[in-house]
Amino acid sequence: MATHASLDARQLPNLPIQGNTMSKKIENATGLYLEGIRDGNMKQALDKYIGARYTQHSAGVADGKEGFLAFFGPFLKRNPIRDIQVVRSIEDGQYVFCHVYQSLNNGEAKWVTADLFDTDADDKIIEHWDVIQEFAEETVSGRSMVDGPTEVEDLHLTKENKALVQRFVEEVLQGGRGEKVTEFISETQYDQHNPQVGDGLAGFGKYLAEASAKGEVLEYVKVHRLIGQGNFVVTYSHVRVGEADHAVFDIFRIKDQKIVEHWDVMEKIGPKESWNNSGKF
Repeated sequence: MATHASLDARQLPNLPIQGNTMSKKIENATGLYLEGIRDGNMKQALDKYIGARYTQHSAGVADGKEGFLAFFGPFLKRNPIRDIQVVRSIEDGQYVFCHVYQSLNNGEAKWVTADLFDTDADDKIIEHWDVIQEFAEETVSGRSMVDGPTEVEDLHLTKENKALVQRFVEEVLQGGRGEKVTEFISETQYDQHNPQVGDGLAGFGKYLAEASAKGEVLEYVKVHRLIGQGNFVVTYSHVRVGEADHAVFDIFRIKDQKIVEHWDVMEKIGPKESWNNSGKF
């Protein structure tokens, strides 16, 4: 039975690598989000944080600064009260990932977004992918879609942790080798933030069995990006659920070479004629 996990924005943790230790890449990505959208200073933020181009993969937004302004101008008018918080972020080479909670007009609408940014040699943003999902007030595990640890640790294990997730995706999610799941996911701790999935391997297995019975088998068609920093690894994938195509970000936390926590954000991909750019990927 689902349990209530209502989120008060005041309970959200602050990003632990903000302040003086925030990298320029993360500063630019979060600045565009917070200054440009939360605070409504779009033109100033675009001039400050965007590079020579801005290629867009958010389906409703056209490329370039003009596309950003055309989409977010009406958005700001519709949503004068904007509580937007970057809950966690990581960087890997040229890429920055942000996991974001949004409450609009005092909770009239609540969203979780996952955003991936590409940057240029000057750390300015040049490309953006995102997935948005309605924030679920009730979850099977009792955890919210965004709570949990945020601090990046074990930087010396970044390469090993990325390789672990790569093998998990290839062998279990794509290869269907369910018998190997304990090689990748901890048998003693697997904290789950997908609102439909319970904690632990038992919760994960139950979800997959129920989805299969309903004809909603998850097929990881292609993993387009895999990035990581320390104990966090993020994948961006094309996932087919039944006959519907989705863009999905999966966020994994790793401890002692096992996955111990998981968040995801999933968005159904609309028909091509509804896109204002080249598409989600």
